[in-house]
Formats: sequence, C-alpha cells, structure tokens
Amino acid sequence: MKNQHTLGILAVLIGATVWSTGGLCIKLLPYDPYTILFYRSIFAALTFLAFFRQRALTLTPIIGTVGLQYAGLAICFVVATKTTTAANAVLLQYTAPIYVFLLEPILFKFKLTRLNIITVVVCFVGMLLFFAEDLGGGNVKGNLIALLSGVLLAAMMITQRFNRMEHYDAGIFWGNIFIALICLPWYLKSATPTLEHWALFFILGVIQIGVGYMLFNYGLKRTLAIESVLLAMMEPILNPVWVFVGYGEKPGMWTVIGGLVILGMLAVQVIVGEKGRQKPEVQL
Repeated sequence: MKNQHTLGILAVLIGATVWSTGGLCIKLLPYDPYTILFYRSIFAALTFLAFFRQRALTLTPIIGTVGLQYAGLAICFVVATKTTTAANAVLLQYTAPIYVFLLEPILFKFKLTRLNIITVVVCFVGMLLFFAEDLGGGNVKGNLIALLSGVLLAAMMITQRFNRMEHYDAGIFWGNIFIALICLPWYLKSATPTLEHWALFFILGVIQIGVGYMLFNYGLKRTLAIESVLLAMMEPILNPVWVFVGYGEKPGMWTVIGGLVILGMLAVQVIVGEKGRQKPEVQL
C-alpha cells in the first residue's frame, strides 16, 4: 500500500511536470494559436482513443458540457500563451480554484467559510499585481484571456462533480475533437510542418496532454486530494522556468510576486481546509 502511495505521488509530480512543458512548445512553434491547437488536439484525441478505446467515445450531456468547457479553456490558454508571457498565462489560469471556492458553497448549498473568503480576497490582490506595469512584459488582452481560461477551468472542475469518474477521460477526448473542428479553417490555411514542428506537435498532444493527463489520473487514485492539488502546483512553477531556459522569456517582477501570492494562499487554503475536514474524525 505504501509503495502504491509513493507511485501515486511520483505520477502526479511527473504529470504536472509534463504539463508544464506546454508553454515552451507553444512559444517555439511559429504558427498561430489555432493551428497549434488543431494539431495538438488531433494528437491528443488519438492518444485518448488508443488508450481508452470505447470508453473515450462515450457521449452524454454532461460529457459534452465538459468537452466544450475544456475546448474553451484550452483555446484561451494557447491564445494567451502566444499573446502574453507564458508565466502570466499559466498563473492566471491557476486562479481557477478561487472561483471554485467562491461558487461551490452557492451551488452545493453549504456555508462559505471565513477561510474561503480570505482566500478569494488575497488571491484577488495577487491577480491585481499581474496587471501592474502591464504585467511585466505581457499585455492586458492576453491577461484577460488567461483569466477567462481560469474561469472555464473552474467551470469544468465543478461540472466534473456531476460526471461519473470513469467518464472523465471522455470529456477530455471530446473536448479535443471540438477544438479540432473549431480550428480546422486555420489548419487548412497553414504551411506544412517541418520535422521539428511535427516533433513539437507530438510532444504537445501525445506527451503533454495525453501522457500528462494519464499520469495525473493514475496518481489521483493513489494519493490524498491535498497531495495531488499541491503537487499539481509544479505546473505553474515550472512552466515559466522552461520558457525562460528554452526561449529566453523572463517573467516580470510583479508576475512573480502575484504568482507567489496566489499559489501560497491556495496552498494554505488546501492544507488548512484538509485539516478542518479531518478534525471531526479524530475527536472523541
């Protein structure tokens, strides 16, 4: 059992690290965001179909909704990464838990805790720091698109609560199919990829989305929720590092400060919230 837990932690950690390579690949590809999205979604959909087969093809109203939400957040993230800095794009997407903490009590009829309110306020301050000095090299349009990706990610996280766990992968599969259909016109006008570009598309679709998702899902079943959430924060931490090393894009000072404020507060929320849930179980 201990070995399974260790494997779970490693899987989540590696999965988050694999996810973090997306920003660099997107920056290196000399294509518009929608052409990149088309190729990535085709590779990702084929990967899910190869691994999950018939299960990936399942389509229900909830799966379709998740797919549309995934398509929206993926499009916003790639467009934001091309428009603003990679650090801004991924860190602003990770504001998603803020909206979940705010909306869950309303949607599921339980009390909004003081910790949730503090988390939302502190993270909102962190978000404002991103807009200081035009986000240290980014721009307002790209930042707003990145914020929208965070809203859509939160919506998908909440919708998945109504979905069956065995259907999670189907939602991502159909999301990639929707993306391919939306981005088809850009693909038809694009130049033929070089061998290097094919390699980057392969990494984005098969490795970053396909393998990254499967590793995270494997680890999620073998770790505590608190562990998986905290380990997943490796993605927004490493994403700008890879982009800086491989592309030379340096995050602005306010981006780093705002990101630390948001990630730090979310970590506190998860740790304290988890302890609060465990407390009644140990009381006599």
